[in-house]
Amino acid sequence: MADDVIDLTPYLPTQPQTDVPRGSMALWGAEGERSRFALPLWRIIHLARAERAAIAYASVDRPDVWAPFVVLDLGADPARTDMDSAVVPRFDADESPSLIDYEAGGVIVFLGSADGILWSLVVDGKTDRTDPLGTTSREDVLFLAGECAGLLFLRDLASDVVGDRSRDAGEDTTE
Repeated sequence: MADDVIDLTPYLPTQPQTDVPRGSMALWGAEGERSRFALPLWRIIHLARAERAAIAYASVDRPDVWAPFVVLDLGADPARTDMDSAVVPRFDADESPSLIDYEAGGVIVFLGSADGILWSLVVDGKTDRTDPLGTTSREDVLFLAGECAGLLFLRDLASDVVGDRSRDAGEDTTE
């Protein structure tokens, strides 16, 4: 048995796909169960050829003010948590999940709503993409967004925000 370390360098692309330094990754808001978002967000970033993916939320009462829930950023450390609310369209609580492709501007996927909170997947940052996502990539992004929605609604991670909002408003959340 050889003592040599396996070198994968010859198999890697010679030119980096983006300007992002290799190995740069920052995860924000992924404590405990929220860490389950890391893998689907990472895969979505690569499919959309972007730098950052975030699960973001807004109140039905204030659909123009979005806040981050979990952010994976391959372009900055610490992760950028600012949400450009002007980019996210006004979704209605009863709207069906949908994908909006801004090409070089990124991708927005409406994930759904629960308890007066709207949820979206926001993918942005530097990209070399000038064409819409191909059919396969679009389907993969929607599938992965469905995984994120499942984590939010089926694993009840979305209730973290509802609980935080109730405490902020001074409501008694004990039963």
